[in-house]
Amino acid sequence: MPVENAAEKRHLADLYSLGVWSNRALSAFQNWGFQEKDVDKAAVKRSRSKFWRKGGSQDFASLRQQCLQEGVLYEDPDFPCTNESLFFSRAPPMPLKWLRPSQIAKDPRLFVESYSRFDIKQGELADCWLLAALANLTLHNSLFCQVVPEDQSFKKDYAGIFHFRFWQFGKWVEVVIDDRLPTFNGELVFLRSTQQNEFWSALLEKAYAKLHGSYEALKGGSTCEAMEDFTGGVTELHDLDKVDMQFFKTLKDSFERQSLMGASIEPDSPDQFECRTPDGLIMGHAYSVTKVQYVDIKTPRVSGKIPLIRLRNPWGNEVEWKGAWSDESQEWQFIPQEEKNRIGLTFDKDGEFWMSFRDFVRKFSRLEICLLGPGSWNSDNQGKKCWEASVFEGEWVRGTTAGGCRNYPKTFSYNPQYRVTLEPSFNGAADCEVIVALMQKNRRAQRKMGAQSLNIGFVLYQLNETTSKIKPLPSHFFLENVSTYRCKAFINLREVTERFRLTPGTYCVVPSTYEPQEEGEFLLRIFSETKILLEENDKKIELVHAIKKVNVSPVEAELDKRVQEFFKAVAGDDLEVDWMELKNVLDFSINKDLQRCSIGPANLIQRGGFSKEICRSMVAMMDTDRSGKLGYEEFKTLWLDVCNWRRVFKEFDKGRSGMLSDFELRDALASAGYQLNCRILNVLMHRYGTKEGQITFDDFIACAVRLKCMIDMFKERDPRSTNKAIFTFDEWMEKIIFS
Repeated sequence: MPVENAAEKRHLADLYSLGVWSNRALSAFQNWGFQEKDVDKAAVKRSRSKFWRKGGSQDFASLRQQCLQEGVLYEDPDFPCTNESLFFSRAPPMPLKWLRPSQIAKDPRLFVESYSRFDIKQGELADCWLLAALANLTLHNSLFCQVVPEDQSFKKDYAGIFHFRFWQFGKWVEVVIDDRLPTFNGELVFLRSTQQNEFWSALLEKAYAKLHGSYEALKGGSTCEAMEDFTGGVTELHDLDKVDMQFFKTLKDSFERQSLMGASIEPDSPDQFECRTPDGLIMGHAYSVTKVQYVDIKTPRVSGKIPLIRLRNPWGNEVEWKGAWSDESQEWQFIPQEEKNRIGLTFDKDGEFWMSFRDFVRKFSRLEICLLGPGSWNSDNQGKKCWEASVFEGEWVRGTTAGGCRNYPKTFSYNPQYRVTLEPSFNGAADCEVIVALMQKNRRAQRKMGAQSLNIGFVLYQLNETTSKIKPLPSHFFLENVSTYRCKAFINLREVTERFRLTPGTYCVVPSTYEPQEEGEFLLRIFSETKILLEENDKKIELVHAIKKVNVSPVEAELDKRVQEFFKAVAGDDLEVDWMELKNVLDFSINKDLQRCSIGPANLIQRGGFSKEICRSMVAMMDTDRSGKLGYEEFKTLWLDVCNWRRVFKEFDKGRSGMLSDFELRDALASAGYQLNCRILNVLMHRYGTKEGQITFDDFIACAVRLKCMIDMFKERDPRSTNKAIFTFDEWMEKIIFS
């Protein structure tokens, strides 16, 4: 029947606007004479997307509760069931259909009995690196529960919504997904479990794909990347061609500290990728190391211990090692039954196998060890020795801090610098182990935009009593001193890690890209056996001297005289200048001066002169009574500042291009009296610079005005230079808005 009651109409409108297409809503619609076919489902989905997101964030608990109340299954608006969520460079190779687990298998469950490394079988996606790390994760209960929260299932409070947690560049983030999975002919296409009705691994893979933008973004990678995202640890890469038998102790110690490990065989050519060797191993394939063990052996002639390693192929099938200590090989007859029971020996065709350490280093090329730091330790690790760790986030920005490697001595010193203070070892040792890890951020998620990993690396310099007082280290220091340590190579991996033995003292770490002017964000982490202090090796932010009156040339004196006359003409009877009148003065005088000095082909007038924002900021800088206008003395003070900034700009615009470029902003602002660190320079370049890393004259003036306003505002509340100032929220808002 038609809707006649006004209250019913409002109720219908409310349900429709929220996108609540539930059984309860459907019943109401039908009672009012509506059928499901009458509803614009696209509009409902658009409305529901806003509803699900709750102001920009996805909160698992509140979203699930809302779904339960409304009787709907969750549909994720941030990772929709479209081809774009699957592949960003091409269409899917087959027509895929997104289905919920209940449409794929009877009695779907998150876990069948429990989780284990045998739950993981690779699908059509080349993400064995992820699966190898996932198999390792299942060996550590509390680490696993950190990634896969226990407050979800297909039974209690099921609403088609699940959540997972991943470590991303220094913090843990939660990823919420719906449980619709890509299928072909009713079967999962990508990661699946050996049990048809178990779905934790497939859902986790979907959450990880959402984190990086698509399933395709997971194609190809390093096991260490996923191991770090599951633990927050630091990963080392070891070339097995260069290790000796003593390395087994390092391997065993790492395993006992619950480190996650993966191994791979480097193919000799691209066409050998995932090619099977005669002894059953796969080239270019990621294996997980699931146990490192000395095993008791008894033969007719000798008894003792042999170093063995257990590995797993993520394919989870019969493709296994066929050599010594493989399943049912004759070597196992010399191992007592109680020893076989102790190490959990089985001969299933499940992709897992044992091999001797000697064969392992002979057959495999690379080993990745993920060391667990303080952010990873949990109840499983009580009583175990923990690494000390320090973390810093930074970025390389074109024109300010993207200085390139030491091959570029003119710009190398502009890179961010970090000071590491290493305390003496607790056991009195002369040195201690330190691991330096440099990670570039967000590159995998930016693949769809064409971003590739940068070639990154770092160098270390040991500082003495004199050089440790210099912040930052200048260009001549790097020209006159050889680095104490460095990474082996600049490489386009997500993270470059090196282990050193350092004596206590102070060091400077300089992270960089290989080429200058390459932009990217990074995370610098340092793990140590002893306590360490990591801080920026940079200047304290301040205005180091008042702006001094400059020598005025005859041309400038004439201009100043004309400006005074013009000021009197435009100020009117009140003898005060507002922002618009100031703009007229500046546009007239500054632009004439720039033209006379041939500073650049494009002048301010052609660009519309000084912007309203800059002129208003200039007035606010000098306007102590908040009248919105400047008297003549205030204007004179401002004019001296502008003359000084104009002189500095001319001095550092060496190419007379009308722009500052190639790191000229840092030196220009220093000459104008501003002592700034890398972070502030990066912010200024982001705010006022062009995408090429250049600063125009009027934007340079805007930089200088903004800096002076903010520094003066802070100093006013910090007269004793304690580096702390207190503002009420109202005061802060007033000052920020007015400036």
